[in-house]
Parts: sequence; structure tokens; C-alpha cells
Amino acid sequence: MDSMQLLGQLFPQGHQVTIADDFISGTAEVDGQAISVIGTSGHTPIGVEIALAQARAVLATVRDFPQRPILLLVDTQGQRLRHRDEMLGINSYMAHLGKCLELARQSGHKIIALVYDQALSGGFITSGMMADACYALPEATIRVMGLPAMARITKVAEDRLTELAQDNPVFAPGPRNYERMGGIQAIWDGDLAACLCTALAQADARDQRSELGQQRAGRRMAQQVIDAILLQAQEN
Repeated sequence: MDSMQLLGQLFPQGHQVTIADDFISGTAEVDGQAISVIGTSGHTPIGVEIALAQARAVLATVRDFPQRPILLLVDTQGQRLRHRDEMLGINSYMAHLGKCLELARQSGHKIIALVYDQALSGGFITSGMMADACYALPEATIRVMGLPAMARITKVAEDRLTELAQDNPVFAPGPRNYERMGGIQAIWDGDLAACLCTALAQADARDQRSELGQQRAGRRMAQQVIDAILLQAQEN
């Protein structure tokens, strides 16, 4: 979905959100409450500049608007694959963005993410996956690694990975599979403004993804491993 069309549907009463060089920032109101809107558009890759811009916007919200909710709008093809960004340490810039979002959470800000177009690789992990809850539109594209790339890395034939993806969401892209794994809280359809209002009301800083993955039979072992580790820690 086009980013301006999305903003119109999320905030039918109007908003003060701008898009400059594929960086989305501004404010809007949801059920009478002001929220900060931060994100990306145009399938833009997350390079040094846009990672810093997002982090700066998060920190400005924490500093100037205590406990104001934050909405992350996600449309990215992943981290920028350029020699310059790698030499500057793009991993550190993306980690900085993730840490800024965690600071906001610890400071009492609800954080909701919405994948409205593409969400790929590290650009998704350090934005949408850092939210209290990440949602998606039905037509969104979500994956950490495509099956052809996965085949090259794992040396498993792509046909075999495609076969595995039919039954195991870990191998398969798309919002429905990420919903089964718990990475996506729910898929929004219909009245997006109402969906956003409900998501903000239900936001919980507690990480529920592994629990949801177990309940939905998308990740059967993650929660069991977590429980075992916590039990071992208590016993020691």
C-alpha cells in the first residue's frame, strides 16, 4: 500500500506526518491521544543516515513527550548493502536504533509496528521486531532470507526448502507464516484506524512472541527452551 494512502486510512481525521527521502516522521491522534509516527517508505534500505534519523526521532519523543505512544511504519528492503555503510559500521547504527526503542519502552512508551509493504532482513529486525507488538497488512512481504539465498547458505536444495516451507513457517515468507510463528501479532484488514486504536489499547511491553508461536504451532520449541533456561537459573 502507498504510504500516503496508508496514513489517510490510519488517521482519517488528519495528521502532521511528512515523508522526506523515504523517512516518515510526525504526529497524529488516535482516540484523542497524540502519538509519534516514525518509519520508512519506498522499500528504502536502512543505511547509516536513515537509521540515525529514526533513532533521533525516537529519542526526541522520549525527551519531549514522556510516555507518548510510538507507531513504527515498516517498508524496507533491509540493511543497505554498500561498502561505505559497512565500513562505517552499519550494524552499530542499527543496534543503536534498537537500543533507542528499548529505552523508549523502559521509559513507558507503548511501541506498535505495522508492516504495510516490505519487511526484509535486518531492517525489519531492528524496527518492526523491536516493537511491543508488530502487525502487518495482508499484502505485505515479510522475510528475513529468501529461499534461494537460504539454499546457497545452507547448501540445502531450493526444491527441498520449498517443500519444507509448505508445512513449516520457519522456512516460508509472508505475514501469515510470521503470524503463526508469533512474530506478527495479527494481520490488519478493514478499518485500519480501528485496528490501530485496539492495538494501542492492548499493547504490552512483555514479549509474548514465543508464547504465541507455541500456541499457534508455528514455533513449537522456543517457549519450552526459554522455560527450561529460566527453571535452571532459578535452581542455581
